[in-house]
Amino acid sequence: MDSIAQNVEATSGQAVHKARDLGHPSRYFVSAVLAGAYIGVGEVLLLVAVSPFVAQGSAAVKLLEGALFPVALTIVMFAGAQLFTSNVMVMLVGALSGRTGPRDLCASWALSLAGNLAGAMAFAAMVHASGVTSAPSARAMLAELVHGKTGLGGGQLFWRAVLCNMLVCLAVWMFTRARGDAAKIFVLWLPVAVFVAVGFEHCVANMALFSLAVLDGAASFGDLFRNLMFTVPGNVVGGGLLVGAVYWFTGGAYRGNGIPSTD
Repeated sequence: MDSIAQNVEATSGQAVHKARDLGHPSRYFVSAVLAGAYIGVGEVLLLVAVSPFVAQGSAAVKLLEGALFPVALTIVMFAGAQLFTSNVMVMLVGALSGRTGPRDLCASWALSLAGNLAGAMAFAAMVHASGVTSAPSARAMLAELVHGKTGLGGGQLFWRAVLCNMLVCLAVWMFTRARGDAAKIFVLWLPVAVFVAVGFEHCVANMALFSLAVLDGAASFGDLFRNLMFTVPGNVVGGGLLVGAVYWFTGGAYRGNGIPSTD
């Protein structure tokens, strides 16, 4: 396993690659579209596989959700795609390390967020047309999930989003440190399973969930954008400040002269 300082260096290197990719904005956007769709896979998996347990009132529902949803982030990381919530951490580490600039950070965040939204909506439309979530149990679970989210106050959504992306970016951070595919999958799974089982708020997952609900008549686009007003800033704080900035500082990878430390 790499040291924290080495991982800061590796993460800032990822930021450099992402900044270069921004030179082809259409490609960057399409990659973000893919990430939005891949996260949508996790939501559909929950609705199809877990909803029968919800209908039966099973006490294992939260654990099942936590066990299944991490497949979405696993696909993103191994297939390669521009996910806003992980870009928050990566691009901030790159900027703090001096290897990328604020313009790169803002462009990456904006383009990946827009692409994720487009991908989540497009994937939801295809899923809705396929009818795989049309079972009564799946529709009931979908309505229950969005009803629970729309009932939360702004402060609750914000702090749940902070905690969510702290865990998601912690998973990505450990993924970069780990060596070997099995270890990488394992360290991805654990934090993501926690955020799903507990009920924290991931803005891209919500894009997919609310898009499905809009098409099913269980929510409106206003509900989606109200959710994003609080979850996007919360995800930025949780992943960018509580993981990226903290590890950049504690790792001491840069000491003001651009030379990585050997700690």
